[in-house]
Amino acid sequence: MIIDLRSDTVTQPSLGMKEAMHTAPLGDDVFGEDPSINALETYAAGLFGKEKALFCPSGTMTNQIAIKCHTQPGDEVICDEYSHVYQYEGGGIAFNSSASVRLLQGNRGRIKAEHVKEAIQPDDIHKPHSKLVVLENTANRGGGSCYDFNDIIAIGKVCADNQLAFHIDGARLFNAMIAKNENPAQYGKAFDTLSICLSKGLGAPVGSLLLGDAAFIKKAKRIRKVFGGGMRQAGSLAAAGLYALENNVERLSIDHDHAKMIEAALLNKSFIKEVLAVETNILIAECLPTFNLPGFIADMKEKGILFLSLSPNRFRMVTHLDITPDMIQKLTETINTLH
Repeated sequence: MIIDLRSDTVTQPSLGMKEAMHTAPLGDDVFGEDPSINALETYAAGLFGKEKALFCPSGTMTNQIAIKCHTQPGDEVICDEYSHVYQYEGGGIAFNSSASVRLLQGNRGRIKAEHVKEAIQPDDIHKPHSKLVVLENTANRGGGSCYDFNDIIAIGKVCADNQLAFHIDGARLFNAMIAKNENPAQYGKAFDTLSICLSKGLGAPVGSLLLGDAAFIKKAKRIRKVFGGGMRQAGSLAAAGLYALENNVERLSIDHDHAKMIEAALLNKSFIKEVLAVETNILIAECLPTFNLPGFIADMKEKGILFLSLSPNRFRMVTHLDITPDMIQKLTETINTLH
């Protein structure tokens, strides 16, 4: 039994998802003729109350397209210092959009309206133009932490008052909605544009969606083409995404419960200094400085338990739909034997 907690990107398509992929009608999406992609985009746009959606290979692409659409060279993007768009997208803000970044020090990847307001650049020829605010929910580096929706509304007001665009990197947005009892329509109303990922906790093999109004998505489609993201008979992938949205959202609460079980087991261990309070499916723990974390990870790997280090004394475990109750029992029993 391999218990793979490295990421929720390691999930495998279920039998039902594979059947949906196998039977999906196909067409040429660059011509707008793939019925399965069109069905996914229509469904997702309706879910969030947006006019249009655009299917892309990855969340990095949807985020980078959004940033490119919202900014011009010399503009500035405001985000938390731990944001995926800054930390894990290959310097794409600079490479793709020639924009600079204003990094804010939030709380576990979450920023506040007052932080954004203070960061907006004055109208000064020496300064870049503040044009876009990007939030990430849940915050990956924050241990799957969720925004309070009132904070999102407050940030949105600052953006509206100062003519800034407002985008959300929703790689794990459905995890946040399940944990906080929220719904897609709330997020569609709060943000100008949204990126949602289908290949993490929702279990699809690949794909993300960018959502916005019709004019924005028309522009985004052109940029997707420039980025090399135009796909042809990709309806099999879209069918997996549609299956995920229709079948795998509510079950995310199981992943959250599993992460909390791991949290409870780790909190009893003397070598653990801190576990960031678990809200969703990501657990980040900090070990004592004297603890041999590389050795711990290697020993657990020999027992068939896989996870990653984030720093010399921090590690991350991520639960997902391929982690079963039996696996959690084995993992917690293994943790309980440690000293």
